[in-house]
Amino acid sequence: MTSASPHPNSPSTPRFPVVVVGAGPAGLTVGNILRAAGVDCLVLETETREFIEQRPRAGVIEEWAVRGLEQRGLAQNLLERAQRHTQCEFRFGGQRHRFSYTELTGHHHYVYPQPLLVTDLVREYADVRGGEIRFGVRDVELHDLDTDRPAVSYTDPETGQRQLVHGDFVAGCDGARGVSRAAIPAERARTARHDYGIGWLALLAEAPPSSDCVLFGVHPRGFAGHMARSPEVTRYYLECPPGDDPSDWPDDRVWSELQHRLAATGAPPLTEGRLIEKRVLDMHNYVVEPMVFGRLYLAGDAAHLTAPIAAKGMNLALHDAFLLGDALVAHLTRGESAGLGDYSEACLGRVWEYQEFSRWLSEVYHGASSGDPYLAGTTLARLRRVFQSPSAGLAFAESYLGKDPAG
Repeated sequence: MTSASPHPNSPSTPRFPVVVVGAGPAGLTVGNILRAAGVDCLVLETETREFIEQRPRAGVIEEWAVRGLEQRGLAQNLLERAQRHTQCEFRFGGQRHRFSYTELTGHHHYVYPQPLLVTDLVREYADVRGGEIRFGVRDVELHDLDTDRPAVSYTDPETGQRQLVHGDFVAGCDGARGVSRAAIPAERARTARHDYGIGWLALLAEAPPSSDCVLFGVHPRGFAGHMARSPEVTRYYLECPPGDDPSDWPDDRVWSELQHRLAATGAPPLTEGRLIEKRVLDMHNYVVEPMVFGRLYLAGDAAHLTAPIAAKGMNLALHDAFLLGDALVAHLTRGESAGLGDYSEACLGRVWEYQEFSRWLSEVYHGASSGDPYLAGTTLARLRRVFQSPSAGLAFAESYLGKDPAG
């Protein structure tokens, strides 16, 4: 929520040029960019450090995003440890169709689980660059955002006391359920939403990957996905009704459906293992326009949610963070305000591009299981065109990989 700050003129109230709400990839990247430029900031996070360093999340990072991290001194571990993916495989009609996107474009994906990236970013920000961070804060509130003295208040987890912090700017990087997005008055921003009307059962298996690349199963019984996370852990997805209860999916049923939906001539059975995560995601997207209200700048899922259909969420968060961090540094150290003025528009171009691709890919993934013979037929026609037409294949590869913003 947003409100007038309590005791706004107290001389004892701490002040930071930037207060960052949320310690995910976006917030920590912004914090690291600021600290590298000698700008003080405070990061506030409602969870513990241990929790954010272990929370299962996305793992696909686009090549341009890795280069952006590398340019800012934030990619050493990633470059040493990440897997490089150069192709993916669609399975439909009982056949395997390998798509080598690196051959078409010269570019590839990195697979580096988000918890590892967050661990790297926290260590760099707090332990190396000396950034201020508070974990486990509660009841965060944003104040006076449409003035030149915005503030953030929160309950200290150790003392139980309310704390107030002033800043010149607030970076709202606290995700879809955080307070930042809700702090923008409804009449000052438009939120565009899209509900796909489907669910995905998200699974983590203690089992080595069953393929050397990502697998997409387009099947009349529902979509299935296979994505390596490490040599010992594999991410799987199963299409299911929205709102399904994970308890309705015992392990035997999960593996039976995965084996069936990802079966193809010449493909060995999946390697099974203990399921260590099982939750249902209702597929939906939203976009907040503009991504700015007064001195509040939204980044990542606080500004836009992209369902994991196209693995774009973390990449969009990093794109926002690069633009916002650089723009804040330019303003605070050199008095240049163009980057902050253009921030929302610069972000939203890529956001809408990725939203459109996510919707297109959803139609491909889920058309065969729609129950509509017409949609099923057009889905297979789309897939065949990707493999039979070089220009269609290149267009898909560019969207799947994500084009370099500097390109």
